[in-house]
Amino acid sequence: MPFADIAGQDGNIAMLKRSLTSGRLAHAYLFEGIEGCGKKKTALALVAALFCERGEGCGSCPPCRKVAVAQHPDLHLIEPDGAFIKIDQIRGLQKELALRPFEAPRKACIIEAADRLNPASGNALLKTLEEPPGHALLVLLTANKGGVLPTILSRCQQLHFSALPEAVIADFLRNRGSTPDMAAIAASLAGGSLKKAVEIGEEETLASRKKFLERVTALSLKEIAPLFTAAEELAADRETALEMLELLTAFLRDVLHLQGGMQDVVNADILPLLKQEAEKGAATLTMERIERVREARSAIQRNVNLRLVLEVLFMRLAET
Repeated sequence: MPFADIAGQDGNIAMLKRSLTSGRLAHAYLFEGIEGCGKKKTALALVAALFCERGEGCGSCPPCRKVAVAQHPDLHLIEPDGAFIKIDQIRGLQKELALRPFEAPRKACIIEAADRLNPASGNALLKTLEEPPGHALLVLLTANKGGVLPTILSRCQQLHFSALPEAVIADFLRNRGSTPDMAAIAASLAGGSLKKAVEIGEEETLASRKKFLERVTALSLKEIAPLFTAAEELAADRETALEMLELLTAFLRDVLHLQGGMQDVVNADILPLLKQEAEKGAATLTMERIERVREARSAIQRNVNLRLVLEVLFMRLAET
């Protein structure tokens, strides 16, 4: 994974390259930013550059190829086991880091979702962050910096990864074979996340989005059964529910644009449905709906009962 393959994070990459060249690489980094903006790719590129036979992260030598698929014996990946990263995982990592490297000049570790270190595992990691054995490199990744223990933050050099510009995402999708229209729609809906854009850009996902929006806009308190059925089905997966509510917010913002006389909409492929909704009521009503969706997403993120939240939301949307 060469640095050249990472889009939209030129400032961070330039800084890391300078640190590598000068030999002043920090022992611990925290990469923070939204999911899918290049944090893990950059961490892998950094490790590849450190392990590379040519000292540059060429992407073609055996160490670089092993790092790219996370199969290098001196690279250790830690991710949550269930809801949290557990203390046994950190203790296992500490044992690995205490051993001499097998092939590389030093060992490296990438810890995903560092905000999910619980107090016990976080405290166990502190000494390793302060004094990594054998000059090991540790890179922590998070999309929720506020959830990372302050003591861990203070021991890491922090790099913020910005959301990617729509133009960068659209260009990437077009190069992967997406049509210009589909690439533009997916980039607009992705919120700066390349990962999300790739998922949205799939034909099946776009079809599911359209079906979901048609279903929600058709809800009515006169027929309560479809409302509860929709809530039950969407409640089957928390992450899918959050994504669909995010798409619903984007849809309602487009409706608001049309009601305000603006024609620049994200969901251009479903313009008839947007116009239909825009004609139903006033802009104040649409703003109220957007706020209700925001409240529902916030409640889901606080782990309030998912099905109950969706039932209440759909009833409120059906009232108007």
